[in-house]
Amino acid sequence: MQRHSPTFLFQDHAPGRTGKGRWLGWWWMFGLFLALALLLRLVLWFKTGSGADGSWPHAGQILGLGLVYDLVAGAALLLPLGLFLLVLPLSVYRHRAGRAWLALGYGTWVFLMLFVAVSEWIFWDEFGTRFNFIAVDYLLYTHEVIGNIRESYPVGWLLSALALASGGLVWLGRDALLGPRRDTPGLSHRLGPFLVGALVAGIGVQQLAADLKNQSDNRYVNALSGNGVFEFFSALRHNELDYAHFYQSLPQAEAMQRLRRQLVTPHSPMASSDPQDLTRAVDPGGQEQHLNVVLISVESLSADFMARFGNREGITPRLDALARQGLLFTRLYATGTRTVRGLEALSLAVPPTPGQSMVKRPANEGLFSLGSVFKAKGYDTRYVYGGYGYFDNMNAFFAANGYQVVDRTAIDSAAIHHENIWGVADEDLFTLALKQADESHAKGRPSFMHVMTTSNHRPYTYPDGRIDIPSHQGRQGGVKYTDWAIGNFMDRAATKPWFRDTVFVIVADHCASSAGKTDLPVEKYLIPAIVYSPAHIQPAEVTRLASQIDIAPTLLGLLKFKYRSRFMGYDLFDLEPGRERAFISTYQDLGFLQGDSLLKLDPRGGTLSLRVKDGRTEPQHAALSWDKVADAISWYQGAAWAYHHDGLSFQGSLSGSYARVAGRR
Repeated sequence: MQRHSPTFLFQDHAPGRTGKGRWLGWWWMFGLFLALALLLRLVLWFKTGSGADGSWPHAGQILGLGLVYDLVAGAALLLPLGLFLLVLPLSVYRHRAGRAWLALGYGTWVFLMLFVAVSEWIFWDEFGTRFNFIAVDYLLYTHEVIGNIRESYPVGWLLSALALASGGLVWLGRDALLGPRRDTPGLSHRLGPFLVGALVAGIGVQQLAADLKNQSDNRYVNALSGNGVFEFFSALRHNELDYAHFYQSLPQAEAMQRLRRQLVTPHSPMASSDPQDLTRAVDPGGQEQHLNVVLISVESLSADFMARFGNREGITPRLDALARQGLLFTRLYATGTRTVRGLEALSLAVPPTPGQSMVKRPANEGLFSLGSVFKAKGYDTRYVYGGYGYFDNMNAFFAANGYQVVDRTAIDSAAIHHENIWGVADEDLFTLALKQADESHAKGRPSFMHVMTTSNHRPYTYPDGRIDIPSHQGRQGGVKYTDWAIGNFMDRAATKPWFRDTVFVIVADHCASSAGKTDLPVEKYLIPAIVYSPAHIQPAEVTRLASQIDIAPTLLGLLKFKYRSRFMGYDLFDLEPGRERAFISTYQDLGFLQGDSLLKLDPRGGTLSLRVKDGRTEPQHAALSWDKVADAISWYQGAAWAYHHDGLSFQGSLSGSYARVAGRR
């Protein structure tokens, strides 16, 4: 019996007299990319609903500017395919095996485009934006990220569906994709189409800035106007931004002068007359109290999960009770949208500098940290994490800045009730923390622990029988389980001999979502903070505006610690009324919140002042004097400069000396 191969691999059309026959496949792929980009944009637009204003001007921006980004992104993405078609010998192109491999290659390429489109939908569902710096960041930790996706979505079914769709599309486009077998062999005849595509890709990538799409006051409209592939590679090239190059700046001497003036509080004067030194001599008066401290940073704990902030779902009963029994901060704002940014703020007490968090930057050792202060006071200082601490560079950062790292590797597998890709269940994390506190108490040493939870994170899985929401059902379950685990930890800690002389600080690392109509929606950065120590701290509410970077100096102030500080946060109980401020940011946009206004600094060197009403960013512009704008700039400019010139180091704070050479470039 004669055997036949698939006929579409060996179709023979009219000879390609100009050598362009094979380029039909490239054009077909380019058209498919544009169609998928448009379809994805429309789906995301529909998913956003009323969040994205559908007026005609905005629709024109979304579709028109979006097409420009799609054209450039498609040309760039398909450039390797164009190069392959350019150099593919005619003998291989004509051969049945070569054409079979070509068909397989097209199928793989189509699968990749479909996979990217689905990934963008998932990313939008999580972060409310197209691919950005976070997506680039996640590429470094494929084990956790891929594991999270596998535990959250039916990956097998999705990949199978994408494979079937890819095969079907290649079959439908077989005439164009494989073209005529009698393609003209001349390389010069094939060069023209390739150069056109390369020119579009090259000029577009160089000249089309990612932030050109930001033409609207509506954040969703701007995001929908972009292209995820373009955004991804743009973020890959700009993962750390030089403040002086990209943002509005002051003369350096003026910036430091303004910053030094703002840092001073009644019990925290400057330690030297050096105009570039940020060191203060902190002396709150009274006897130092070397109490144990447990700082719990809770994954994605938005303020609006708690009853005190208006939630009526009853998902944080234990935290609500602790808030009534302790010191509750009601106007505290996270500095960023990711865990590493929260860890930076809580441990270093510095404003968020643009680009990558200091936790993940090179040469980030020896910084002035909360752990280094406690360690200098004779404490056992630990960072306790239920996952593997290599994720997000946590092991390296904390170990190099005054902490002993205790992570998942310290937990016996037999003692684990549940774990997912991010780490063990919070109850097992707290068991580990209790063990560490017991060890310090047995040695007669005070203990400081920074404990980082993970359970309130997709895929939201936890042990059965703990709460009335089944595992793996969504955010509400994750929040309620973490609340249960914190309450259970407190119950167990209360039986310990060290409990009475311990201060517990519970604060979020960031909100559950930072997506909103504006670039910096203030309401999406509001987080709770509770200081609980029944024997030492009276219940009260602190209603003053505060930043996440104020937690460390405020805590040390409560303990009456005397030290030389390079923190840039305030002890809120040593701050005159009217000087409160908060910092919020994305990885590019920097916000300075004070009074009823928000000043936004963007990487194009611009500033924008917006009104804040009832804790929400309004689209109306706010009038700010240049003096206030300059003061805001000095915080960010000074923090970026100090980091790169050893101005945030721990050793320098001991003597007040200040290195003027670039130490962290």
